[in-house]
Amino acid sequence: MLDLADPDAVIDALRRGTSANRDASCRNGSIDEIRPPGHLIATGDLHDNPVHFQTLVERAGLTPEHTDADRRHLTLHEIIHSDRLMQGMDFSYRALTKVAALKADYPEHVHALLANHELAQMLKSPILKDGVKCVEAFEMGLHYAFGGEAQRVEAAVDDFVRSMPLALRCHCSDPRGGGFDVLCSHSLPNPAMMQRFDPGVLGRDLTDDDYTPRQGSAHLMVWGRGYDAELLEDLVERWGVNWFILGHEHAEFGSAFVPPNAVILNSDHDYGVCLPLDLEAMPGPEAAMGMVERLSG
Repeated sequence: MLDLADPDAVIDALRRGTSANRDASCRNGSIDEIRPPGHLIATGDLHDNPVHFQTLVERAGLTPEHTDADRRHLTLHEIIHSDRLMQGMDFSYRALTKVAALKADYPEHVHALLANHELAQMLKSPILKDGVKCVEAFEMGLHYAFGGEAQRVEAAVDDFVRSMPLALRCHCSDPRGGGFDVLCSHSLPNPAMMQRFDPGVLGRDLTDDDYTPRQGSAHLMVWGRGYDAELLEDLVERWGVNWFILGHEHAEFGSAFVPPNAVILNSDHDYGVCLPLDLEAMPGPEAAMGMVERLSG
């Protein structure tokens, strides 16, 4: 049992997750890549929803009582910065540590994708959500939990975030037997920022410059909003994918379709969902909208 109050245990889990992010055979440059056979459970923003996290782990078969045949690939992103604070403190380091431990246990099946809240925490960039200064609340939680050890834990958190892949590329098959690639990422660049964005970032390792606010390609990708059909079609052509599974945008009822080829998922709120997919029978994005599953209720 992982002791989330023990700084050494937390640091060890985060370090093992960091190594798994970097060394898993599915890692290729800045992204993870998977191929059939197999299944994927795609998700959206989680924001430290512990009930939905446990539901996802169980549905993906990522517990000791499941066999290898039960295992599913699972994306997780926007893990931290809960809206359930305790006296103004955010303890979502615990969720991030659980994800790191899960990645270490199942390195080829867990895909912890970089998102804007994790990146803001790593960079110590102010971010406001529903009136809460998220980075400050997270650091307050670390200092309350670990006192003089908080700095060591924070360094391990930052290393884990830095090791996260920017996306998961699924090299799939469509029902007719052809190739059909899907890209899962937290977001995509804002159309106005495309002149600064390096589309080649998916084919290389990330550098320190990629994390630079409002300039680096990783930063632009995880913070992007307002993408339109022209941008989506442009990126499909540049990257050779067929459609996208994204988060970041709010979807009141858990999912939304952005024409012509993007599905938005939310996994954090009461209507949170996931999207189970068969890598050997991949639907198009509109058909996938009818396949989303509620995580509770």
